[in-house]
Amino acid sequence: QVQLVESGGGLVQPGGSLRLSCLASGFTFSSYAMSWYRQAPGKERELVAIITSVGGSTNYADSVKGRFTISRDNAKNTVYLQMNSLKPEDTAVYYCNARRSSLGRDYWGQGTQVTVSS
Repeated sequence: QVQLVESGGGLVQPGGSLRLSCLASGFTFSSYAMSWYRQAPGKERELVAIITSVGGSTNYADSVKGRFTISRDNAKNTVYLQMNSLKPEDTAVYYCNARRSSLGRDYWGQGTQVTVSS
């Protein structure tokens, strides 16, 4: 069955770094666009970063541009989110998403908590 398993979240001080990983299984990873979303308490889920299936083009929310980097390793069925210069407002549950719009497929992970606090 399809699984997206996030890891790498935790507590970090402002200005620190974390790297999130999302291990995928049960579908053809290389054919899917991969994204990271986040949801803070009392707020709607928002797109943080996306990387395409072909060519690996990336796009970022304005709030994280220059600080976060999304990447993928198709050989390992894994997508990463490198987060640098973290701010308290980055605190949220981060979710991994796999999407193949042409097939109407949309998968979500269970989320990993990121807390930025001193």
